[in-house]
Amino acid sequence: MELNGNDLSQIIERVLKELNEKDTKKQEVSDGVFDTIDEAIAAAYEAEKKFKNSTLEQREKYIAAMRKATMDNAMSLANLAVKESGMGRVDHKYLKLKLTAEKTQGTEVLKPEAITGDKGLTLVERGAFGVIGSITPSTNPAVTVICNAICMLAGGNTVVFSPHPGAFKTSLTTLKILNKAIREAGGPDNLLTAVAKPSLENTNVLMHDSRIRMLVATGGPGIVKMVLSSGKKAIGAGAGNPPVVVDETADLEKAARDIINGASFDNNLPCIAEKEVIAVAEIYEDLIKHMKENRAVYEINDAQAEKLLGTVLNKDSQTGKYSINKAFVGKGAKYILESIGEKVSDEIEILIYRAKNSHPFVQLELMMPILSIVKVKDFDEALETAVEDEHGNRHTAAMHSKNVDHLTAMARAIDTTIFVKNAPSYAGIGFGGEGHTTFTIAGPTGEGLTNAVSFTRIRRCTMADSFRIV
Repeated sequence: MELNGNDLSQIIERVLKELNEKDTKKQEVSDGVFDTIDEAIAAAYEAEKKFKNSTLEQREKYIAAMRKATMDNAMSLANLAVKESGMGRVDHKYLKLKLTAEKTQGTEVLKPEAITGDKGLTLVERGAFGVIGSITPSTNPAVTVICNAICMLAGGNTVVFSPHPGAFKTSLTTLKILNKAIREAGGPDNLLTAVAKPSLENTNVLMHDSRIRMLVATGGPGIVKMVLSSGKKAIGAGAGNPPVVVDETADLEKAARDIINGASFDNNLPCIAEKEVIAVAEIYEDLIKHMKENRAVYEINDAQAEKLLGTVLNKDSQTGKYSINKAFVGKGAKYILESIGEKVSDEIEILIYRAKNSHPFVQLELMMPILSIVKVKDFDEALETAVEDEHGNRHTAAMHSKNVDHLTAMARAIDTTIFVKNAPSYAGIGFGGEGHTTFTIAGPTGEGLTNAVSFTRIRRCTMADSFRIV
Protein backbone atom coordinates (compact mmCIF):
# COMPACT_ATOMS: atom_id res chain seq x y z
CA MET A 1 0.00 0.00 0.00
CA GLU A 2 1.43 3.35 -1.05
CA LEU A 3 0.91 6.50 0.97
CA ASN A 4 0.45 9.81 -0.76
CA GLY A 5 1.55 13.10 0.72
CA ASN A 6 -1.89 13.85 2.14
CA ASP A 7 -2.12 10.48 3.93
CA LEU A 8 1.32 10.93 5.43
CA SER A 9 0.46 14.39 6.67
CA GLN A 10 -2.70 13.09 8.37
CA ILE A 11 -0.76 10.30 10.10
CA ILE A 12 1.89 12.71 11.37
CA GLU A 13 -0.82 15.12 12.56
CA ARG A 14 -2.65 12.32 14.43
CA VAL A 15 0.55 11.08 16.13
CA LEU A 16 1.49 14.60 17.21
CA LYS A 17 -2.01 15.14 18.58
CA GLU A 18 -1.85 11.90 20.61
CA LEU A 19 1.57 12.83 22.00
CA ASN A 20 0.30 16.28 22.93
CA GLU A 21 -2.73 14.78 24.70
CA LYS A 22 -0.44 12.46 26.67
CA ASP A 23 1.78 15.37 27.68
CA THR A 24 -1.27 17.39 28.74
CA LYS A 25 -2.62 14.50 30.80
CA LYS A 26 0.78 13.99 32.43
CA GLN A 27 0.88 17.68 33.35
CA GLU A 28 -2.60 17.45 34.93
CA VAL A 29 -1.49 14.45 36.98
CA SER A 30 1.60 16.24 38.21
CA ASP A 31 -0.58 19.15 39.35
CA GLY A 32 -2.29 16.74 41.73
CA VAL A 33 -5.85 17.54 40.60
CA PHE A 34 -7.93 14.61 39.32
CA ASP A 35 -11.34 14.06 37.72
CA THR A 36 -12.55 11.68 40.43
CA ILE A 37 -11.94 11.30 44.14
CA ASP A 38 -10.89 7.69 43.61
CA GLU A 39 -8.14 8.82 41.23
CA ALA A 40 -6.99 11.47 43.73
CA ILE A 41 -6.79 8.92 46.54
CA ALA A 42 -5.08 6.32 44.34
CA ALA A 43 -2.44 8.83 43.22
CA ALA A 44 -1.67 9.93 46.79
CA TYR A 45 -1.58 6.27 47.86
CA GLU A 46 0.99 5.41 45.16
CA ALA A 47 2.99 8.57 45.88
CA GLU A 48 3.17 7.61 49.56
CA LYS A 49 4.94 4.38 48.63
CA LYS A 50 7.76 6.46 47.13
CA PHE A 51 7.67 9.22 49.71
CA LYS A 52 8.00 6.84 52.67
CA ASN A 53 11.61 6.19 51.64
CA SER A 54 12.52 9.87 51.55
CA THR A 55 15.03 11.16 54.09
CA LEU A 56 14.36 13.96 56.55
CA GLU A 57 16.80 16.06 54.56
CA GLN A 58 14.77 15.51 51.40
CA ARG A 59 11.52 16.36 53.18
CA GLU A 60 13.03 19.61 54.40
CA LYS A 61 14.17 20.41 50.87
CA TYR A 62 10.60 20.06 49.62
CA ILE A 63 9.25 22.08 52.54
CA ALA A 64 11.74 24.87 51.90
CA ALA A 65 10.56 24.99 48.31
CA MET A 66 6.94 25.18 49.50
CA ARG A 67 7.76 28.06 51.85
CA LYS A 68 9.42 30.00 49.04
CA ALA A 69 6.56 29.31 46.64
CA THR A 70 4.12 30.56 49.26
CA MET A 71 5.90 33.90 49.55
CA ASP A 72 6.38 34.18 45.80
CA ASN A 73 2.63 33.80 45.29
CA ALA A 74 1.30 35.30 48.54
CA MET A 75 -0.24 38.45 47.09
CA SER A 76 -1.94 36.67 44.18
CA LEU A 77 -3.32 34.00 46.53
CA ALA A 78 -4.56 36.65 48.96
CA ASN A 79 -6.36 38.46 46.14
CA LEU A 80 -7.83 35.23 44.81
CA ALA A 81 -9.10 34.17 48.23
CA VAL A 82 -10.94 37.45 48.80
CA LYS A 83 -12.28 37.59 45.24
CA GLU A 84 -13.58 34.02 45.28
CA SER A 85 -14.95 33.79 48.82
CA GLY A 86 -16.02 37.42 49.23
CA MET A 87 -14.59 37.30 52.74
CA GLY A 88 -11.74 39.01 54.54
CA ARG A 89 -9.07 41.51 53.53
CA VAL A 90 -6.27 41.09 51.01
CA ASP A 91 -3.64 42.79 53.19
CA HIS A 92 -4.42 40.60 56.19
CA LYS A 93 -4.58 37.41 54.13
CA TYR A 94 -1.13 38.28 52.82
CA LEU A 95 0.13 38.60 56.41
CA LYS A 96 -1.36 35.21 57.28
CA LEU A 97 0.36 33.62 54.30
CA LYS A 98 3.66 35.18 55.34
CA LEU A 99 3.16 33.91 58.90
CA THR A 100 2.39 30.41 57.59
CA ALA A 101 5.48 30.33 55.39
CA GLU A 102 7.77 31.50 58.19
CA LYS A 103 6.42 29.88 61.35
CA THR A 104 4.84 26.55 60.41
CA GLN A 105 7.09 23.88 61.89
CA GLY A 106 8.72 21.18 59.77
CA THR A 107 10.70 18.02 60.55
CA GLU A 108 12.67 19.69 63.39
CA VAL A 109 9.92 18.77 65.88
CA LEU A 110 10.17 15.03 65.17
CA LYS A 111 12.45 14.26 68.11
CA PRO A 112 13.45 10.60 68.68
CA GLU A 113 13.71 9.19 72.20
CA ALA A 114 16.30 6.64 73.34
CA ILE A 115 15.82 4.52 76.48
CA THR A 116 18.73 2.47 77.77
CA GLY A 117 19.21 0.22 80.76
CA ASP A 118 20.44 -3.17 81.86
CA LYS A 119 18.14 -4.82 79.31
CA GLY A 120 19.46 -2.98 76.27
CA LEU A 121 18.19 -0.15 74.06
CA THR A 122 14.72 0.98 73.02
CA LEU A 123 14.28 3.64 70.34
CA VAL A 124 11.01 5.60 70.03
CA GLU A 125 10.41 7.54 66.80
CA ARG A 126 7.56 9.32 65.03
CA GLY A 127 6.37 7.55 61.87
CA ALA A 128 3.88 8.50 59.15
CA PHE A 129 0.22 7.47 59.14
CA GLY A 130 0.22 7.13 55.34
CA VAL A 131 -2.40 9.01 53.35
CA ILE A 132 -4.26 11.76 55.22
CA GLY A 133 -7.62 13.21 54.17
CA SER A 134 -7.69 16.96 54.90
CA ILE A 135 -10.97 18.91 54.84
CA THR A 136 -10.29 22.65 54.67
CA PRO A 137 -12.47 25.78 55.16
CA SER A 138 -13.45 28.77 53.03
CA THR A 139 -12.52 31.27 55.76
CA ASN A 140 -8.77 30.56 55.67
CA PRO A 141 -8.35 28.52 52.47
CA ALA A 142 -4.79 29.04 51.21
CA VAL A 143 -3.12 29.18 54.63
CA THR A 144 -4.85 26.02 55.85
CA VAL A 145 -3.80 24.07 52.74
CA ILE A 146 -0.22 25.31 53.06
CA CYS A 147 0.03 24.82 56.81
CA ASN A 148 -1.42 21.30 56.67
CA ALA A 149 0.72 20.40 53.66
CA ILE A 150 3.94 21.42 55.41
CA CYS A 151 3.07 19.66 58.66
CA MET A 152 1.73 16.49 57.06
CA LEU A 153 4.58 16.08 54.57
CA ALA A 154 7.07 16.77 57.37
CA GLY A 155 5.53 13.80 59.15
CA GLY A 156 6.08 11.62 56.07
CA ASN A 157 2.46 11.50 54.87
CA THR A 158 0.81 12.31 51.57
CA VAL A 159 -2.46 14.28 51.55
CA VAL A 160 -5.79 14.26 49.74
CA PHE A 161 -7.49 17.62 50.19
CA SER A 162 -11.23 18.23 50.22
CA PRO A 163 -11.60 22.03 50.17
CA HIS A 164 -14.76 23.96 50.97
CA PRO A 165 -16.76 24.83 47.81
CA GLY A 166 -16.71 28.51 48.78
CA ALA A 167 -12.94 28.74 48.21
CA PHE A 168 -12.34 25.77 45.94
CA LYS A 169 -10.44 27.60 43.20
CA THR A 170 -8.14 29.23 45.75
CA SER A 171 -7.44 25.91 47.43
CA LEU A 172 -6.69 24.07 44.17
CA THR A 173 -4.49 26.92 42.93
CA THR A 174 -2.55 26.73 46.18
CA LEU A 175 -2.20 22.96 45.89
CA LYS A 176 -0.89 23.23 42.32
CA ILE A 177 1.67 25.86 43.37
CA LEU A 178 2.92 23.61 46.17
CA ASN A 179 3.13 20.52 43.96
CA LYS A 180 5.06 22.47 41.34
CA ALA A 181 7.51 23.62 44.01
CA ILE A 182 7.95 20.05 45.28
CA ARG A 183 8.50 18.72 41.76
CA GLU A 184 11.08 21.41 40.95
CA ALA A 185 12.88 20.53 44.21
CA GLY A 186 13.22 16.92 42.99
CA GLY A 187 10.24 15.45 44.83
CA PRO A 188 7.69 12.96 43.50
CA ASP A 189 4.37 13.94 41.93
CA ASN A 190 1.06 13.79 43.77
CA LEU A 191 2.24 14.19 47.35
CA LEU A 192 -0.76 16.53 47.54
CA THR A 193 -3.92 15.72 45.59
CA ALA A 194 -7.55 16.83 45.23
CA VAL A 195 -10.55 16.26 42.99
CA ALA A 196 -11.40 18.82 40.29
CA LYS A 197 -14.97 19.52 41.46
CA PRO A 198 -16.28 19.72 45.05
CA SER A 199 -19.17 17.62 46.29
CA LEU A 200 -20.43 16.15 49.55
CA GLU A 201 -20.29 12.73 47.93
CA ASN A 202 -16.55 13.11 47.31
CA THR A 203 -16.00 14.08 50.94
CA ASN A 204 -17.98 11.04 52.09
CA VAL A 205 -15.85 8.77 49.88
CA LEU A 206 -12.71 10.35 51.33
CA MET A 207 -13.87 9.70 54.87
CA HIS A 208 -14.62 6.03 54.30
CA ASP A 209 -11.93 4.89 51.85
CA SER A 210 -9.67 2.28 53.45
CA ARG A 211 -6.55 3.89 51.91
CA ILE A 212 -7.12 7.03 53.99
CA ARG A 213 -5.51 6.34 57.37
CA MET A 214 -6.27 9.64 59.11
CA LEU A 215 -8.78 12.49 58.74
CA VAL A 216 -8.25 16.14 59.62
CA ALA A 217 -11.14 18.61 59.50
CA THR A 218 -10.89 22.36 59.95
CA GLY A 219 -14.33 23.94 60.15
CA GLY A 220 -17.58 24.06 62.07
CA PRO A 221 -19.03 21.52 64.51
CA GLY A 222 -20.88 19.66 61.74
CA ILE A 223 -17.83 18.62 59.75
CA VAL A 224 -15.86 17.85 62.92
CA LYS A 225 -18.66 15.54 64.10
CA MET A 226 -18.63 13.79 60.71
CA VAL A 227 -14.92 12.96 60.84
CA LEU A 228 -15.11 11.88 64.47
CA SER A 229 -17.88 9.44 63.45
CA SER A 230 -15.83 7.97 60.59
CA GLY A 231 -14.14 5.25 62.62
CA LYS A 232 -10.70 6.53 61.59
CA LYS A 233 -8.07 8.38 63.58
CA ALA A 234 -9.34 11.97 63.37
CA ILE A 235 -8.24 15.46 64.32
CA GLY A 236 -10.91 18.13 64.58
CA ALA A 237 -10.36 21.88 64.55
CA GLY A 238 -13.76 23.26 65.48
CA ALA A 239 -15.54 26.50 66.21
CA GLY A 240 -14.86 29.00 68.97
CA ASN A 241 -16.44 32.12 70.44
CA PRO A 242 -13.41 33.75 72.11
CA PRO A 243 -14.20 36.12 74.99
CA VAL A 244 -11.76 38.78 76.18
CA VAL A 245 -11.94 39.97 79.78
CA VAL A 246 -10.71 43.41 80.89
CA ASP A 247 -10.39 44.08 84.61
CA GLU A 248 -9.75 47.25 86.62
CA THR A 249 -5.95 46.79 86.61
CA ALA A 250 -5.51 46.69 82.84
CA ASP A 251 -3.58 49.20 80.78
CA LEU A 252 -6.75 50.45 79.12
CA GLU A 253 -5.16 52.33 76.24
CA LYS A 254 -3.15 49.27 75.24
CA ALA A 255 -6.05 46.90 75.90
CA ALA A 256 -8.34 48.95 73.64
CA ARG A 257 -5.73 49.01 70.87
CA ASP A 258 -4.96 45.29 71.13
CA ILE A 259 -8.61 44.25 71.18
CA ILE A 260 -9.50 46.34 68.14
CA ASN A 261 -6.45 45.05 66.24
CA GLY A 262 -7.32 41.44 67.02
CA ALA A 263 -11.07 41.69 66.45
CA SER A 264 -10.78 43.58 63.15
CA PHE A 265 -8.04 41.35 61.69
CA ASP A 266 -9.24 39.88 58.38
CA ASN A 267 -12.74 41.14 59.22
CA ASN A 268 -12.88 38.88 62.29
CA LEU A 269 -12.67 35.66 60.24
CA PRO A 270 -9.97 33.89 62.31
CA CYS A 271 -11.50 31.50 64.83
CA ILE A 272 -9.10 32.89 67.45
CA ALA A 273 -10.26 36.51 67.04
CA GLU A 274 -11.91 38.36 69.93
CA LYS A 275 -15.66 37.88 69.51
CA GLU A 276 -16.95 39.67 72.63
CA VAL A 277 -15.49 41.87 75.38
CA ILE A 278 -16.42 41.48 79.03
CA ALA A 279 -15.35 44.55 81.02
CA VAL A 280 -15.77 45.29 84.71
CA ALA A 281 -17.98 48.29 85.53
CA GLU A 282 -15.15 50.36 87.00
CA ILE A 283 -13.35 50.71 83.67
CA TYR A 284 -16.17 50.00 81.19
CA GLU A 285 -16.67 53.57 79.95
CA ASP A 286 -12.96 54.37 79.87
CA LEU A 287 -12.26 51.27 77.77
CA ILE A 288 -14.91 52.27 75.23
CA LYS A 289 -13.55 55.83 75.20
CA HIS A 290 -10.09 54.55 74.31
CA MET A 291 -11.55 52.27 71.62
CA LYS A 292 -13.36 55.20 70.00
CA GLU A 293 -10.13 57.17 69.84
CA ASN A 294 -9.24 54.79 67.02
CA ARG A 295 -10.60 56.21 63.77
CA ALA A 296 -11.34 52.69 62.54
CA VAL A 297 -13.99 52.20 65.26
CA TYR A 298 -17.69 53.05 64.94
CA GLU A 299 -20.11 52.62 67.84
CA ILE A 300 -23.60 51.49 66.81
CA ASN A 301 -26.67 52.43 68.85
CA ASP A 302 -29.60 50.24 69.85
CA ALA A 303 -31.69 51.13 66.80
CA GLN A 304 -28.83 50.28 64.43
CA ALA A 305 -28.12 47.09 66.32
CA GLU A 306 -31.77 46.06 65.96
CA LYS A 307 -31.60 46.59 62.19
CA LEU A 308 -28.36 44.64 61.98
CA LEU A 309 -29.85 41.84 64.05
CA GLY A 310 -32.45 41.26 61.35
CA THR A 311 -29.86 41.56 58.58
CA VAL A 312 -26.68 39.74 59.55
CA LEU A 313 -28.55 37.00 61.43
CA ASN A 314 -31.44 34.73 60.47
CA LYS A 315 -34.23 33.99 62.95
CA ASP A 316 -36.09 30.68 62.93
CA SER A 317 -39.81 31.48 63.01
CA GLN A 318 -40.64 28.34 64.99
CA THR A 319 -37.84 28.16 67.57
CA GLY A 320 -36.95 31.84 67.74
CA LYS A 321 -33.27 30.92 67.57
CA TYR A 322 -30.79 32.94 65.55
CA SER A 323 -28.18 31.70 63.09
CA ILE A 324 -25.52 33.46 61.05
CA ASN A 325 -26.42 34.95 57.68
CA LYS A 326 -23.45 33.63 55.73
CA ALA A 327 -23.73 36.46 53.20
CA PHE A 328 -22.17 38.76 55.82
CA VAL A 329 -19.42 36.49 57.17
CA GLY A 330 -16.04 38.12 56.66
CA LYS A 331 -17.52 41.28 55.13
CA GLY A 332 -16.14 44.71 56.03
CA ALA A 333 -17.70 47.00 58.64
CA LYS A 334 -18.56 49.64 56.02
CA TYR A 335 -20.34 47.04 53.88
CA ILE A 336 -22.31 45.79 56.89
CA LEU A 337 -23.45 49.29 57.87
CA GLU A 338 -24.42 50.14 54.31
CA SER A 339 -26.71 47.07 54.33
CA ILE A 340 -28.94 48.97 56.80
CA GLY A 341 -28.66 52.28 54.99
CA GLU A 342 -25.88 53.85 57.07
CA LYS A 343 -23.10 55.70 55.28
CA VAL A 344 -19.65 55.84 56.91
CA SER A 345 -16.12 56.58 55.79
CA ASP A 346 -13.76 54.00 54.33
CA GLU A 347 -11.69 54.22 57.53
CA ILE A 348 -14.25 52.23 59.54
CA GLU A 349 -13.01 48.68 60.14
CA ILE A 350 -15.00 47.51 63.16
CA LEU A 351 -18.33 48.17 64.84
CA ILE A 352 -18.64 48.13 68.62
CA TYR A 353 -21.88 47.76 70.58
CA ARG A 354 -22.79 48.00 74.28
CA ALA A 355 -24.67 44.74 74.62
CA LYS A 356 -26.35 42.69 77.28
CA ASN A 357 -24.74 39.31 77.67
CA SER A 358 -27.85 37.53 76.38
CA HIS A 359 -27.70 39.34 73.04
CA PRO A 360 -27.20 37.09 69.97
CA PHE A 361 -24.21 39.22 68.95
CA VAL A 362 -22.51 37.91 72.10
CA GLN A 363 -23.71 34.34 72.09
CA LEU A 364 -23.09 33.53 68.40
CA GLU A 365 -19.70 33.38 66.73
CA LEU A 366 -20.39 36.05 64.11
CA MET A 367 -17.07 36.00 62.20
CA MET A 368 -17.71 39.57 61.13
CA PRO A 369 -16.39 42.86 62.56
CA ILE A 370 -19.15 43.46 65.11
CA LEU A 371 -17.72 43.49 68.62
CA SER A 372 -20.08 43.44 71.59
CA ILE A 373 -18.93 44.93 74.90
CA VAL A 374 -20.65 43.56 78.01
CA LYS A 375 -20.56 45.32 81.40
CA VAL A 376 -20.23 43.21 84.56
CA LYS A 377 -19.94 44.11 88.23
CA ASP A 378 -16.49 42.74 89.01
CA PHE A 379 -13.86 40.19 88.04
CA ASP A 380 -15.73 37.25 89.57
CA GLU A 381 -18.76 37.99 87.41
CA ALA A 382 -16.50 38.61 84.40
CA LEU A 383 -14.93 35.19 84.81
CA GLU A 384 -18.28 33.46 85.15
CA THR A 385 -19.60 35.31 82.09
CA ALA A 386 -16.55 34.49 79.98
CA VAL A 387 -16.84 30.77 80.71
CA GLU A 388 -20.52 30.89 79.77
CA ASP A 389 -19.91 32.78 76.52
CA GLU A 390 -17.06 30.50 75.40
CA HIS A 391 -19.62 27.67 75.33
CA GLY A 392 -17.13 24.99 76.29
CA ASN A 393 -15.45 25.07 72.87
CA ARG A 394 -12.07 25.23 74.64
CA HIS A 395 -10.71 27.20 71.72
CA THR A 396 -9.36 30.66 72.57
CA ALA A 397 -9.77 33.34 75.23
CA ALA A 398 -7.91 36.49 76.19
CA MET A 399 -7.52 38.79 79.17
CA HIS A 400 -6.10 42.23 79.85
CA SER A 401 -4.94 42.64 83.44
CA LYS A 402 -1.93 43.30 85.65
CA ASN A 403 -3.33 41.11 88.42
CA VAL A 404 -1.49 37.79 88.32
CA ASP A 405 -4.11 36.09 90.49
CA HIS A 406 -6.87 37.16 88.09
CA LEU A 407 -4.90 35.99 85.06
CA THR A 408 -4.22 32.64 86.71
CA ALA A 409 -7.84 32.18 87.76
CA MET A 410 -9.12 32.83 84.25
CA ALA A 411 -6.55 30.56 82.61
CA ARG A 412 -7.70 27.72 84.84
CA ALA A 413 -11.43 28.37 84.60
CA ILE A 414 -11.69 29.02 80.86
CA ASP A 415 -9.55 25.94 80.02
CA THR A 416 -9.03 26.93 76.38
CA THR A 417 -6.42 25.65 73.95
CA ILE A 418 -5.11 29.23 73.56
CA PHE A 419 -5.12 31.83 76.33
CA VAL A 420 -3.64 35.22 75.44
CA LYS A 421 -2.62 37.71 78.12
CA ASN A 422 -2.26 41.45 77.41
CA ALA A 423 -1.97 41.14 73.64
CA PRO A 424 -4.14 40.81 70.52
CA SER A 425 -5.62 37.34 70.10
CA TYR A 426 -3.40 36.57 67.10
CA ALA A 427 -0.33 36.61 69.35
CA GLY A 428 -1.56 33.15 70.39
CA ILE A 429 -0.67 31.74 66.96
CA GLY A 430 2.77 33.33 66.80
CA PHE A 431 1.81 36.61 65.12
CA GLY A 432 3.52 39.09 67.43
CA GLY A 433 3.97 36.36 70.04
CA GLU A 434 6.43 33.52 70.53
CA GLY A 435 5.88 30.01 69.27
CA HIS A 436 4.94 28.29 66.02
CA THR A 437 1.83 28.94 63.99
CA THR A 438 -0.93 26.74 62.65
CA PHE A 439 -4.34 27.21 61.09
CA THR A 440 -5.56 23.81 62.28
CA ILE A 441 -6.20 24.39 65.97
CA ALA A 442 -7.50 21.09 67.30
CA GLY A 443 -9.55 21.92 70.37
CA PRO A 444 -12.22 19.17 70.16
CA THR A 445 -9.66 16.36 69.83
CA GLY A 446 -6.99 17.93 72.04
CA GLU A 447 -3.94 18.24 69.80
CA GLY A 448 -4.03 22.03 70.14
CA LEU A 449 -1.81 23.99 67.76
CA THR A 450 -0.98 21.17 65.37
CA ASN A 451 2.46 20.51 63.87
CA ALA A 452 4.21 17.56 62.24
CA VAL A 453 4.06 15.56 65.48
CA SER A 454 0.24 15.69 65.38
CA PHE A 455 0.23 13.75 62.11
CA THR A 456 2.55 10.91 63.12
CA ARG A 457 2.35 7.56 64.90
CA ILE A 458 4.60 6.55 67.76
CA ARG A 459 6.82 3.61 66.73
CA ARG A 460 9.00 1.68 69.16
CA CYS A 461 12.01 -0.52 68.33
CA THR A 462 13.76 -2.59 71.01
CA MET A 463 17.10 -4.39 71.10
CA ALA A 464 17.25 -6.52 74.24
CA ASP A 465 20.54 -6.99 76.10
CA SER A 466 22.54 -5.06 73.48
CA PHE A 467 23.72 -1.58 72.48
CA ARG A 468 23.96 -0.28 76.04
CA ILE A 469 27.52 1.05 76.17
CA VAL A 470 28.00 1.93 79.85
